[in-house]
Amino acid sequence: MFSRVLIANRGEIALRIIRACQQLGIRTIAVYSEADADSLPVRLADDAICIGPPPPAESYLKIPRIISAAEVAGADAIHPGYGFLSENAHFAEICEQCGIAFIGPTPKNLRDMGDKATARATMIAAGVPVTPGSDGVLADVDAALDAANRIGYPVLLKAVAGGGGRGMRTARDAASLRQAFATASAEANAAFGNGDLYLERLVENARHVEVQILADNHGSLCHLGTRDCSLQRHHQKLVEESPPPDIPPAVLDAITGAALRAASAAGLRNASTIEFLLDRDRGDFYFMEANTRIQVEHPVTEEVTSTDLLQAQIRAAAGEKLDLPEKGIPPRRHAIEVRINAEDPRRNFAPCPGRIRAVHFPGGPGIRVDSHVYSGYDIPPYYDSLVGKIIARGSTREEAVRRMAHALAEFHLDGVPTTVPLAQALLADARFVKGDYNTRFVDQFMEDVFV
Repeated sequence: MFSRVLIANRGEIALRIIRACQQLGIRTIAVYSEADADSLPVRLADDAICIGPPPPAESYLKIPRIISAAEVAGADAIHPGYGFLSENAHFAEICEQCGIAFIGPTPKNLRDMGDKATARATMIAAGVPVTPGSDGVLADVDAALDAANRIGYPVLLKAVAGGGGRGMRTARDAASLRQAFATASAEANAAFGNGDLYLERLVENARHVEVQILADNHGSLCHLGTRDCSLQRHHQKLVEESPPPDIPPAVLDAITGAALRAASAAGLRNASTIEFLLDRDRGDFYFMEANTRIQVEHPVTEEVTSTDLLQAQIRAAAGEKLDLPEKGIPPRRHAIEVRINAEDPRRNFAPCPGRIRAVHFPGGPGIRVDSHVYSGYDIPPYYDSLVGKIIARGSTREEAVRRMAHALAEFHLDGVPTTVPLAQALLADARFVKGDYNTRFVDQFMEDVFV
């Protein structure tokens, strides 16, 4: 087992990693930018090292500084969390070259699955259904128009190196595709340093269903059930739950089977997530992408399977053989996660950095809060607006929804707007209560209800 782990991240995921390491008796080193000097991860880690000024490009994305911090602190492993360098194959390779374990999938996994065109080709070869789309990277806008004419509008442009909804644009005709191509490519290039795009048919009545995968370095691989992430705004998830409601068990079994084929074909190691779109009109499902890292929504899987995914990641990276049942780990209960973002839903989800004057988190049976904020904390303007997550667990979905409603009512944060009022309205909607929603639900809800 590792003795010292450096956490190449910030915020709630850095705090989550610290706690997992503490349970394993591992000392932790937090790296931080000048903007995070007073953060909880810095306060609670065994050691902390400043790696630069606030902008991510000068701190959390600065590989030489992170590696130098790890060597100075004597770290024998680095956990990248999610975002930042978590899916950067070059970073993982440098860790290995420096004799530092990278707690996550292999560099090859990161490279192959990070390139959406390569991932798509891998899935096709493995017999995993993929959304009808372009044959690899689009050379130019004319190639995009040809592909769209072949598969039919509406279509979705996606960044090859994308994630988090950046570099994604919808087009419903040739004119909008021409405009969307330039915009999506420029956004992708700014976000990822790669403006390459590919194209897929837009599935309009879709559910976003993903499968948690866990694998060790000894050939064992299993799934830990499914999560529904359909409630999104601007392709950013707001509410996740496990297992997905109102989807037949046979369909979920088929999706987990496809996910296992996908993970096996890609040779995935450690923790990954295989994401699918389920077409409610056709009854078909399609591979969307593989996220080779821990997910923001991992707590719902932990709550329904009684599995600590962060500890499993660390154990696998340390070379331990994990006890992974071939049939997977089925859910034993229901869990829902609500992300709390410092954003104003009524102003197109504009980020709202600032000082938190007071905060009170909910509690009680079946309630978990993952957050790094506290009364007096200043939310920096440089990073993601996530300030925490509330997770509600119940023996049934009805109980989990009821507990979440009470938890959201009990939550209080004074100082900046948050997305909690929107989450409360969503959970109270009769369609959500029935499990009758899709990936367009939030956009329609914002227009028709939450005005």
